[in-house]
Amino acid sequence: MTLAARDLVAAYPGRSNAALEGISFDVAAGTTLAIVGPSGAGKTTLLRAIAGLLRLRGGDLRLDGSSIAGLPPQERRVALVFQDDALFANMTVRENLRFALRASAGRSDERIVAAAAALHVAPQLDRRPRRLSGGERQRASIARALLSEPAVLLLDEPLAHLDPSLRRSVRDEIVGVHQRFAGPVLYVTHDHVDAMSVGDVLAVLIDGRLQDVGDPERVYDAPRNLAVARFLGERPMNLFERDGTIVGIRPERIELSAGGPVAGAVIRRETTGADAYLDVQTSYGVLSVRVAASEPARAGDALTLEFPARWVCRFEASTGNAVA
Repeated sequence: MTLAARDLVAAYPGRSNAALEGISFDVAAGTTLAIVGPSGAGKTTLLRAIAGLLRLRGGDLRLDGSSIAGLPPQERRVALVFQDDALFANMTVRENLRFALRASAGRSDERIVAAAAALHVAPQLDRRPRRLSGGERQRASIARALLSEPAVLLLDEPLAHLDPSLRRSVRDEIVGVHQRFAGPVLYVTHDHVDAMSVGDVLAVLIDGRLQDVGDPERVYDAPRNLAVARFLGERPMNLFERDGTIVGIRPERIELSAGGPVAGAVIRRETTGADAYLDVQTSYGVLSVRVAASEPARAGDALTLEFPARWVCRFEASTGNAVA
């Protein structure tokens, strides 16, 4: 079962400008495509278009080779889990899960209990949503989506409203979804850490266009253009011009090296826990360098840097595209 998008174009009614343009990708069965991008990039719009809640203006959407672009939402076999859990407030978790079952589904109680146990919400089956934590509500929403037996599962920023202490546990549950669901999964987030943790394939969506799609490590360390280089990362890629080309390297890839070729002076230090970031004034401008928190360098210290060749990226100054 593969979901294939080809040159999708979408816009909201009454607006002439396209919210999505030229979107193409393939998501195979058992694969999670993590789509990351800033607010307003079109991430939720893309999921709504796939689910049939927003009509496409162009392109095609195919599920296992058959076009679903013209089908109504209820016939697409696509389940969408919204950013807000969207559980029925007047129903218990058990009743919410039963709502997702088809009328002809046999052994409904057994299936409800099994789905709740798999997503670790079995103890909450007889509670209403207001008595659940944010993480429990999201897990119940995913269980409800899976009980509808979709061919494709869409997750719209499911961690967005969770406290940091809950994010990892729910993210781990999402990574384990494919133990119970064999179809394609599309996971939308604005957080590159979530995207790289969950996705088998990473896609970067900016201004309604897919800027890069591929292996998460490749997209992060060797982005196809400057837009991706600047967006991904706790701190963006260091960029500076040299010989008519823009050179880039991630802060964590720069090494402190005695006698290194690039001299600099620390002008600022920011400790983030186990790591620290040094802002270093060099002949290439101010560079951000990630080091271990145990590194003693402080503002005013002189040091030398090295850029390992394997981590250096180059981009055309005129187009912003990566140099092959």
